[in-house]
Amino acid sequence: EVQLQASGGGSVQAGGSLRLSCVASGFSRGDDAIAWFRQAPGKEREGIACIDPTGRTIYADTVKGRFTIIHDNAKNTVDLQMNSLQPEDTAVYYCAAGGYGLPRVKGGVYVQYKSWGQGTLVTVSS
Repeated sequence: EVQLQASGGGSVQAGGSLRLSCVASGFSRGDDAIAWFRQAPGKEREGIACIDPTGRTIYADTVKGRFTIIHDNAKNTVDLQMNSLQPEDTAVYYCAAGGYGLPRVKGGVYVQYKSWGQGTLVTVSS
C-alpha cells in the first residue's frame, strides 16, 4: 500500500514562493497518479494539481500558471512548486494517490483518490 507524507509548508508573504514535497513510499505506475489538494479554513477540499505516470499534468484554474507539480522518481517524491503566492492560497495542503485527475476541471477525468497523506500548512500574509 502507498503511504504518503507531505512537508514543506510554512509562512510566506504575498508574492513569495514555497516548494512542498510529498514522499510516496510503495508507489508504482499501477497507482495511476499523484495529486495535490488543499483545504482552506471553513472551505471544502480543492484539487489543485495532478501528475500521472507518463508525466502528464493537470491543474485547477485557480493555480494554473503559478504552481507546478513535479514527479521526482529518484527521491520517490512529488513536489509542488508554488510561486506568486497570495493570501487565498492559505490552506492545509495534502497529497493523494490511487486516483486520477482532479474534480471539477473542465474536460478532465476524475477518479477519487484512495490514499491520503497528512497535510502541511501554508500561510500567506498580505
